Amino acid sequence: MSASLSGPGSATQTPGREPARSGLPRKSRDARYHAPITLTGLVVKVVLLGLVAGIAIWAAFPLIEAKYWVGLAILLATTAGLFYLYLTPQHIPAKYLIPGTIFLIVFQVFPVLYTASTAFTNFGDGHRGDKSDAIVAIQSSSVKQVPGSAQYPLSVATKGDPTTGPLVFLVTDPKSGTVSIGDADGLKALDAGQVTVAPGGKVTAAEGYTILNFGQASARSKDITDLVVPTSGGALRSSGLSRAYEGTAVRAYDEGCDCIKDSESGKIWTADESVGSFVAPDGERLAQGWKVNVGLENFSRVLTDPNISGPFFGTLVWNFAFAIGSTGFTFLLGMGIALALHSPRMRGTNLYRMVLILPYAMPSFAMLLVWRDMFNTDFGLVNNLFGLGVDWFGEAWSARLAVLLVQLWLGYPYMFLVATGALQAIPRELTEATSVDGATPFQSFKAVTLPLLLVAISPLLIASFAYNFNNINAIWFTTEGGPFPADNPRSGATDLLITYTYRLAFGAQGAEYGLAATVSIFIFAIVAVVSAISFSRTRRQEEVYS
Repeated sequence: MSASLSGPGSATQTPGREPARSGLPRKSRDARYHAPITLTGLVVKVVLLGLVAGIAIWAAFPLIEAKYWVGLAILLATTAGLFYLYLTPQHIPAKYLIPGTIFLIVFQVFPVLYTASTAFTNFGDGHRGDKSDAIVAIQSSSVKQVPGSAQYPLSVATKGDPTTGPLVFLVTDPKSGTVSIGDADGLKALDAGQVTVAPGGKVTAAEGYTILNFGQASARSKDITDLVVPTSGGALRSSGLSRAYEGTAVRAYDEGCDCIKDSESGKIWTADESVGSFVAPDGERLAQGWKVNVGLENFSRVLTDPNISGPFFGTLVWNFAFAIGSTGFTFLLGMGIALALHSPRMRGTNLYRMVLILPYAMPSFAMLLVWRDMFNTDFGLVNNLFGLGVDWFGEAWSARLAVLLVQLWLGYPYMFLVATGALQAIPRELTEATSVDGATPFQSFKAVTLPLLLVAISPLLIASFAYNFNNINAIWFTTEGGPFPADNPRSGATDLLITYTYRLAFGAQGAEYGLAATVSIFIFAIVAVVSAISFSRTRRQEEVYS
């Protein structure tokens, strides 16, 4: 009996030995996990891998041109790894995980890291390129026409819309007849077969370009005047709409002293690598600078500079009030309506629910614009309906109240829907048991319904808080951050940190991307800390009521 149990194929395990494995050969076992390759699957794999190879080749050339060898090595290693992964039958889980991981790195991790790195620089208007770009810009902007300056027939062209596209100069050398095209990057000769030149040397047609007529050029006369084309001897600038001259730069870079010298005034601006600018002895900085690492300067400015820290902390307080108020008020209203419709005595609940979720079904940006008009002082529905004369968006507190009311109308349907679902998951036996014990409806709600409701929707409340903390649409489409104090057009009474950051990055006074990135890091840190604390409290709450 014992011999038969311990024979071949028996499940009995001999002490000190590993359990018996399947009797199938290894190749047979592996075959169970690999489906046969179909023609469709093979075609899809070839197309996708070809696309990967194409993207890799396309991305390699800029990296080689910039001599960014680390990036090129990462690109090659990633491409080789993908080909190895999808051309071999092993590593099945990785075949599904790697694409998602790559997209996570490209669209989430990389933007966060780039934003963080930008926060430690002076990147912005006047500090966008490197030092050589700044030198070229300084010299080109100081070009003046002098006696004997070469003159060229000029045509203005663009590859895009004649009214908005980037402009280029098409000039003809009167001596050689060579036609060249110039932009802010310099001058480049064109083949004779690519252009048509009229008698006198003016270009009337160019392959791939649209020549601006007199009316179009006149409408963009400022853009034409501002365009400077660097050349070896100075720079090309327009003289009217049909002529260009090669002027001489008044300001030139001297490598010996690492400075810019003005040949007319004799003034000198020395390079200061700590600020990325050329600075004169009297403290004057040239407008054209370069991007440098400034360490924690931006963080220090946000926390200590009165012109920035005051608006920042004031905006932060209102930001918390807006996020908490928007989330709290919409939750209370949505939960109240859900409780009313959850009552078994309520009739026509389906009709009420359909009507009550209409604000949620409307495009939010369109509704925000409608509400902005409804709060208009002169013809708005709110003032006319209630006989008021309130300048809703003209005063700080009335504007904040208006924004919260708009958010209440837009946000309660979502809370109503989630509260309705959570209420339906709570057994009625629990509330009925409290009634039998003599509890009032309010006591039953407080002791049973509300705690269980919060356990279910606390994560959604946290997500709603994070969303409203960065709800740029709610502010931008209603008040645009206003009203603004007379002494600070950058920070308004209803500005959130996100709208304040947007104005810093793209404001009319000049973009400050480094400072805006710093504020973005503060926003990220605040939301992350609040969310982490809230989730930890939610977990403890779940343990109590589980």
